[in-house]
Amino acid sequence: MQFNFFHLMPYPYLPDDFDDAEKYPSPSLTFSNRHFDPAKGVDLYHRYLDELEYADQLGYDGIVVNEHHQSAYGLMPSPNIMAAALARRTSRSKILVLGNAIPLRGNPLRVAEEVAMLDHLTRGRLVSGFVRGIGWEHFAHSVSPAESRSRFNEAHDLIKKAWTTEGPFEWIGEHYEYRYVNIWPRPLQSPHPPIAVPGAGSPETMRWVAENHYVYTSVYAPVRIVKTWFDGYRKAAADLGYQPEPEKLAFATPLFIGESDAAAHREARQHVEWLFHRGLRQGVELVSPPGYVSANGLRSMLAAGQKGFSGLSYDELVEQGMVIVGGPDAVRNRIGELRDELGFGQLTLMIPIGDMSAGMTRRNTELFATEVMPHFRPAVEQAATPARAPA
Repeated sequence: MQFNFFHLMPYPYLPDDFDDAEKYPSPSLTFSNRHFDPAKGVDLYHRYLDELEYADQLGYDGIVVNEHHQSAYGLMPSPNIMAAALARRTSRSKILVLGNAIPLRGNPLRVAEEVAMLDHLTRGRLVSGFVRGIGWEHFAHSVSPAESRSRFNEAHDLIKKAWTTEGPFEWIGEHYEYRYVNIWPRPLQSPHPPIAVPGAGSPETMRWVAENHYVYTSVYAPVRIVKTWFDGYRKAAADLGYQPEPEKLAFATPLFIGESDAAAHREARQHVEWLFHRGLRQGVELVSPPGYVSANGLRSMLAAGQKGFSGLSYDELVEQGMVIVGGPDAVRNRIGELRDELGFGQLTLMIPIGDMSAGMTRRNTELFATEVMPHFRPAVEQAATPARAPA
């Protein structure tokens, strides 16, 4: 099994009265940036990069960055900048950009060029993720949510052709028009970096990812719902005549590991509640505005019958499998159960959760690497992985 260390890079310094949902309906789009303190922000960025680099030193298979806009939920409007910062200060882990929100870009060729550069800077350790972006991010960029999927599909096709076709060539599409496509440099990996795409149950996304043999990554959801997504991806692949290997499925989840079960639950509660009750306080009008979700996707969402994140208590979040919490033995056992139930080959872990301190994040990152990862590694890999990174 592959283990990926995911960082959302949140801004944890929310107002003391942020629990007032009428005053602060969301940390995104309309939450004024007057609440952002640059003096704190600069320290956060360097702390968060240190945490990703530490995961590389400890032997995580991948370190993961992503893209969000105009939000305290995540401070990475440009994941490619973060990947570049990590490229020369890491050497072991793959760097997963999960991913570039290509429907929001007015110039997809710029994405193709930057990812090709990153492929060289990482010496071929790059995984290129593509995402549509959340509903509010389309509002932030004055892009119609109803055009999100068609813009995504065209931008993807253009980027992939730019990576794999000798130029120059012309591109005349519905959303983008180029007289000359001839990117320099071309990617290092052939024919292009591996591609991963998050999915939230849309049948169109399942089939599209299966058609392209990409990695399908889950997002926040109860285990019972994630199972339907992964089964849908496998069925789409079977309809196309192949069986995807487990590594094509990545289960993404927040995870808190403590010295014991009791200590883990005692310590985790505040940070899990920050993530789901504050960071993810997003109304449906922000996440899935009209036109953003297809009719089939909307049916899938309604069939799931899931409450909003803010409506779930800490105990419900744990019971439904929205987060893994426990001591080393409990975490190992839970991961084994989930692997057997869901059939994934990659586990993408949000170990820095919400407003966790730097010290707690470092402890949990190391505890997981030393007490859990070796249990799922072949003996030859364990011999090559250091038990502890240098201080």
